[in-house]
Amino acid sequence: MRRHRHHLTVAAAKSHAALLKSGISSPTPWNQLLTAYSASGLAAARRVFDEIPLPDAVSWNSLLAAHVASGAHPDAWRLLRSMHARGLAASTFALGSALRSAATARRPALGAQLQSFAVKSGLADDVFAASALLDVYAKCGRLSDARRVFDGMPERNTVSWNALIAGYADSGNLTQAMSLFREMEREGLAPDEATFAALLAAVEGPGCCFLMQELHGKIVKYGAALGLVVSNAAVTGYSQCGALADSRSIFDGIGSRDLISWNSMLAAYAYHGMDDEAMRFFVRLMRESGVQPDMYSFTSIISVCSEHGRDDNRGRGIHSLVFKIGLEGVTHVCNALIAMYSRFTENCMMEDASKCFNSLLLKDTVSWNSMLTGYSQHGLSSDALSFFRCMRSENIRTDEFAFSAALRSCSDLAVLQLGRQIHSLVIQSGFATNDFVSSSLIFMYSKSGMLGDARKSFQEADKSSSVPWNSMMFGYAQHGQAQIVTSLFNEMLELKVPLDHVTFVGLITAYSHAGLVDEGSEILNTMETRYGIPLRMEHYACGVDLYGRAGQLDKAKELIESMPFRPDAMVWMTLLGACKIHGNMELASDVASHLLVEAPRQHSTYILLSSMYSGLGMWSDRATVQKVMKNRGLSKVPGWSWIEVKNEVHSFNAEDRSHPRMDEIYEMLRMLLQVAQKLCSSEDEEILVTISSDT
Repeated sequence: MRRHRHHLTVAAAKSHAALLKSGISSPTPWNQLLTAYSASGLAAARRVFDEIPLPDAVSWNSLLAAHVASGAHPDAWRLLRSMHARGLAASTFALGSALRSAATARRPALGAQLQSFAVKSGLADDVFAASALLDVYAKCGRLSDARRVFDGMPERNTVSWNALIAGYADSGNLTQAMSLFREMEREGLAPDEATFAALLAAVEGPGCCFLMQELHGKIVKYGAALGLVVSNAAVTGYSQCGALADSRSIFDGIGSRDLISWNSMLAAYAYHGMDDEAMRFFVRLMRESGVQPDMYSFTSIISVCSEHGRDDNRGRGIHSLVFKIGLEGVTHVCNALIAMYSRFTENCMMEDASKCFNSLLLKDTVSWNSMLTGYSQHGLSSDALSFFRCMRSENIRTDEFAFSAALRSCSDLAVLQLGRQIHSLVIQSGFATNDFVSSSLIFMYSKSGMLGDARKSFQEADKSSSVPWNSMMFGYAQHGQAQIVTSLFNEMLELKVPLDHVTFVGLITAYSHAGLVDEGSEILNTMETRYGIPLRMEHYACGVDLYGRAGQLDKAKELIESMPFRPDAMVWMTLLGACKIHGNMELASDVASHLLVEAPRQHSTYILLSSMYSGLGMWSDRATVQKVMKNRGLSKVPGWSWIEVKNEVHSFNAEDRSHPRMDEIYEMLRMLLQVAQKLCSSEDEEILVTISSDT
């Protein structure tokens, strides 16, 4: 296409030179030249138009069409006004171009003005102008106006039917769109590629299976007149309604596949989480298709690699291919890679994500948000907040995802003052009622102990979904206020707010922290039968915590044994913690054996066991645990403390000497110890002197 356009430009330049030399004033050859130059861009077309000695209506229409094709819509509308002043706007061509511009720019008010102009000019009954007007209203979602235009047309063509069908399909009213499709057939008009493309794009969910089968039958019926575009769309359509086998059947039946065919099938496997099949299909695409994968191929396969959050080297292999093919700077591909590295949970790969981000020439909102969310989810909260500040300084639009991630990081660092500042930005930006942002605000204030502020954010939130309710319940649960959590739950039932699995995690957590074992047990036993929410791993973990805190370790173990699926490390770790609290070493050893199988590199298991052994004076067992840790290359992850001073977060851990003002800090600590020594007894003095020397 690029080479063809180059040849056109060269030929147009030669004709241009010949016309300038000839001195011909007739507009016809100049108009032909204007049309040729329009393919090269608006600037070239405008330059030729200015050189036409006597531009006529065709000249003006060609220039208007060039403006619309290039997306220069405001300039196109100004040009139309100039044409109207010269008496050249009242034509099917001019009106059609102006209406296409209004449809693309989604300007229904302009469409209405053009409709009035069409009526005054006697063009309202023209099938082409009326179809273009119908398209404006349909694309702008004003279906009643579109239907009124359609019903008033004395003559309809396939374009007018397609515009109305597409309008209903885009609005989600597939039933009405299909009804029009059948009516169109009864009128004797054969559907074309545009008809099927509009309908197939609206197919989504298992409820559309029968409609999809009907469409497939029509595709077979009109097959000779339909191209590859419709077959490719049918692959996606069957996938969207859950019939993956039918998608594959259509793909296998396509005689001459293009890259879109392969990408449609690959995306179908990725959409349904069939990772191995998607990977095998991608390899087949590379080897058999005869075409090179493009950015859509790679975004699909990269999403497969990142789906389960584990690095099995496939993601790095795909990244190498991206680099080899030369797509490493493409925004969509890089965004997919950033998301992939950000989701890897076993090993934090934010450094790799950062390299992808820095390689991008054009960073969009998704690029920035993926990095910010990655930092936040991996607990790199200080980095997340620094990145958020960078976004603000670069004037990147801050949306609900960015605000949510930043507020979560404020919660982790307990930087309330910064959280309040971000809250102000949230209000200014109009996201205070957004589910995820309000949830993050509630979580931040609750974690900081500011339950009054958390409740205020909850009151301002849109409470039609369970998200803000769940966050508020968790806030009160963490502070042991089980009565208020129960009250919120009952209020959700009264208001018929949809319950989800997170709601019950919050409820059981509240009963666990308050020691209300009977109430928590009742919820566990009735969740599925009374509320229709199946128990998940996290509910069992909460149940184990409920019994474990109350010292009912046998019940906790029985609950684990009753689970319909294999317990994960979280469940066993919860029970191990309960064993430590109640000093049950026998059960702790049994639990630890399960944990060392489920999560052999989880350092906290070894630390907890070691602490239990030392607490009971079992030094040889403690030494064995520490030896195993050393042999496996594990070490205790140091705890960190944070303090916010003048909007800057400072972090510290034990024996840390990395802070730039370390000398001042330790000097102040020595001064404080000296003051404390003077206030203590001689016995206490001995202890403080020891601490001071260690420091």
